[in-house]
Parts: sequence; C-alpha cells; structure tokens
Amino acid sequence: MLDATTRSGGTATASPRAAATELAVAVPAPPGPSARVTRVLLSPWSRLSLLVVLLAAAASTVLLYEPQRLLAHGLPPQFGGAAAAVVFAAAYGLCSVAFVPRPLLNLGAGALFGSQLGTGAALTGTVLGAGIAFGLGRMLGQDALRPLLRGRLLKAADGQLSRHGFRSMMAVRLFPGVPFWAANYCAAVSRMGWVPFLLATALGSIPNTAAYAVAGARASSPTSPAFLIAMALIAVPALIAAVVAWRKRHHLRGQ
Repeated sequence: MLDATTRSGGTATASPRAAATELAVAVPAPPGPSARVTRVLLSPWSRLSLLVVLLAAAASTVLLYEPQRLLAHGLPPQFGGAAAAVVFAAAYGLCSVAFVPRPLLNLGAGALFGSQLGTGAALTGTVLGAGIAFGLGRMLGQDALRPLLRGRLLKAADGQLSRHGFRSMMAVRLFPGVPFWAANYCAAVSRMGWVPFLLATALGSIPNTAAYAVAGARASSPTSPAFLIAMALIAVPALIAAVVAWRKRHHLRGQ
C-alpha cells in the first residue's frame, strides 16, 4: 500500500492532509481586535493627540487656579522655609509645562523666598519643567512630527539642535527670544540627547533666572543698586539677541 513516498520513482509526495497542515502553518492568522486597537492607540498620531490633550488640560488648570495670585497674596501661613521652596519648585516645573511664562514664575520665586532661595527654587523648577516637557515631546510627539520637518528653516533648526545640541541650547537659554516651551519641544523632536539638553538648560538659565529672582525680591525698592543691576542683566541679553537676530535675518532667509 502506497503512502507519502511512491514505490516506483522514490520521489516524496506529500499527502493532501500534510499539505493542508503546512499551508495552515505558513499563513499567519490575522490580528485580533485587541491587537488592532493597541496598534492604533500606540501609533504616532494617537500619541501626539494625547500630548495635545495633556497640554490643553494643563493650561486649562492653570487658568482655572490662577497661580499668579501668589504674587499678590503670598504663601499661606503654614508654608515657609526650604520645604515651601521645594513645593514651589515642583509647582514651577508643572506650570512651565503648562505655558506659564517663566519671567512671572521667577519674579514670584524672588518675591516669596528672597534672592538666594528664590533663585535656587526657580532654577530647580526650570530644569524640572524642561525635563518633563522634553520627555513628553520625545515619547509622544517625536515620531509624528519628525516626518513633517520639510521646510528649509525647520531642517536647519533640526540639524543644528541634533548636531550641536549643548551649544545651541546654551545660546537659546542665555539669550531670550525663543519661548521656553517652544525650545523644549523643538529639542524633543530633534535628536538631541537628554544630558546635553538638561545640562545646557541648567547652566544657561542661571543668569536670567537669578536676575528675575533678584528683581522680584527687591521690587519694593526699585531704586536700589541690586534691582537696577538685575534689570540691566535682563535687558542686555535681550538687546544682544535682537541685534544678532537682525544681523542674521538675511542668512536665515537664504537657508
């Protein structure tokens, strides 16, 4: 009786049942509903949509609770000292992610805690907020936004941040002009590393942060030398940035 091998020629011939089994193994089963839902939820555009929702919720929360009232009313009586500065630094980081202007937060730090402790709290909050924004942008927005970098200016900015991350971010932090949140998310979309980004943010933010904190601490005496020096340290970098941007405008257009 013949089986899978013919007796005459010795050639192996698979039975219909074996062929059907091999075909069933070769063809992968279609993904189930749960796998398709997971793939959609983890897609780049779904993650970008989640980022937009998170940022909108954060901005709405800030508008609702109005943290700028601390400048007028101060901290509650039960808060004070280093513990209050730590809480303020954490709130500073979250508020900066929610698009609250850093100058307002820096002034508040100086007004609430004085020059030295206020500078430390504001600088800690600056690095914390930058790290949160960078992480959110890197995890939720980079994959969706990188394919959209097609314009000449966008490609030039991306190349500068990717190849010279530390130097570029230091310049952005030292000289005002680019909003804090915009610099964070642009760096996240680029290929800049975590360490250059955070280190440049910490070092480059010291002069501006300290100047605003001192101005906030000495706001009650606007004619004092400390207040005037602080205002000069705020105005001079802004003037330098404006002059550099004006002189580089033709170069940027030709990129």
